[in-house]
Amino acid sequence: MFICISMRSAVCATLLFSSAFAFAGEAEDLKDASKLYQQNRFDAALVKVNGVLAQTPKDAQGRFLKGLIFTEQKKIADAIQLFTGLTEDFPELPEPYNNLAVLYAGQGNYDKAKAALELAIHTHPTYGTAYENLGDIYAQLARRSYDKALQLDKTNATAQSKLAMVKELFQPPRATLVAAATPAAPAKPDLAKTPTAAAKPVTTTSPATPVVANEGADAQISAAIQSWATAWSSKDVLGYLSFYSTDFETPDKLTRAEWEAQRKVRIEAPASINVNVKIQKITVDGNEATVVFQQKYKSDKLASNNLKTVKLIKSADRWMIRSERGG
Repeated sequence: MFICISMRSAVCATLLFSSAFAFAGEAEDLKDASKLYQQNRFDAALVKVNGVLAQTPKDAQGRFLKGLIFTEQKKIADAIQLFTGLTEDFPELPEPYNNLAVLYAGQGNYDKAKAALELAIHTHPTYGTAYENLGDIYAQLARRSYDKALQLDKTNATAQSKLAMVKELFQPPRATLVAAATPAAPAKPDLAKTPTAAAKPVTTTSPATPVVANEGADAQISAAIQSWATAWSSKDVLGYLSFYSTDFETPDKLTRAEWEAQRKVRIEAPASINVNVKIQKITVDGNEATVVFQQKYKSDKLASNNLKTVKLIKSADRWMIRSERGG
């Protein structure tokens, strides 16, 4: 089970433009950027948005659209930074909090996702999307707890039953975690009294994996590997570790706890980390897969470029790393 991110199809269909944040010409540029975004012309859309933000750096809609573009370009760390800035400058808007939650969930960082959604609800108590997404987060946290209970006692029938119910809850075609398409107009902070200012969320009926709906297993696996690299680059230890299966083959005969402690130190020690992954081959055999990719790692302490082979297993609709080796 994995909460998915889908921001395609009808995204930015109705951007709201406020005279308090953009002049007429700039509003037209944002409309053009929105159209380019819908056409998947993300680079051209970004040029338009950057032009607007060069004139009005605080424009909420422009910054929000830029965050959506970054998300589609897989620049997750940049998108998180942008949406975080919006929550600081416009704390009355629920949509940036909601989209932060979507991004955090995509990294497996459900505690941060939960906190962001609670803030969205606090700013806009009638924002139904945030309530639904928060329910999905609670279900994911419950799944983790049941998994842990079964690790400690595989004969625990009650935990097995509860875990099965959570898994069944997230079987398709149930809609998964949804992202806000457009921000509300900052000039109208009282969203409870102006429901038309709230963005219409984009829904998806795809299985709970971090890819666009109707993509095949290769795309799901590729997205999982890229999200794993993003969590590593973001130094998100919990998110990074969440990509490993409970039966992951730890190296050097380490226990799982020892290996996790080792990885925590190695991720937190550098001031910065950048991991770039270029997938070369994906082989799928039922619920198992093997991925070969080029991994470029760079931090302020170390740089490396090597081939890596990772074996994954599909568990509760999510592809998890079971083993990894260099070469």
